[in-house]
Amino acid sequence: MSFTDPLGDMLTRIRNAQMRNRTTVSTPASKLRARVLDVLKSEGFIRGYSVTEFENGSAEYSVELKYLDNQPVIREIQRVSKPGRRVYASVKNIPQVANGLGVSIVSTPKGVMADHEARQNNVGGEVLCRVF
Repeated sequence: MSFTDPLGDMLTRIRNAQMRNRTTVSTPASKLRARVLDVLKSEGFIRGYSVTEFENGSAEYSVELKYLDNQPVIREIQRVSKPGRRVYASVKNIPQVANGLGVSIVSTPKGVMADHEARQNNVGGEVLCRVF
C-alpha cells in the first residue's frame, strides 16, 4: 500500500488510538518515523516503541502510548508541513508550542530534533509537526 504522507498517517494513527484509549498502536516502519518517535520518547510523550520485522522484509513499529490519570499525555498532535505545502523555518522563526510546554519537531541538516534542540544547535529546517 502506498501512502502520500507516511508521517501524517502515523500521527493520525496515534491520535485515533488515544481517542480509543489504546495502550499500543502499530505503524509501518521508516527512518523518518523512527526519528520522530525518538523525539516523542525523549520529550516524554510516548513510553517507547519496538520494531517487528516480517519474513517478506517489511517492518512495523509498535508504539506504546502514555497516559496520566486516564488522560492521554498527547493532547494535540498536528502535522504542519504537508506534501502539498512544505513549511520551513529559520532558527529565529521556529515556532514555540504553548509557550514551551509543547514541542515542534523539526527536520534539520543535523537530523530530526525538537524545537529547543534546533535553537540550541543554531539550525533551522522543515517543521514536521507540533505536539502538545
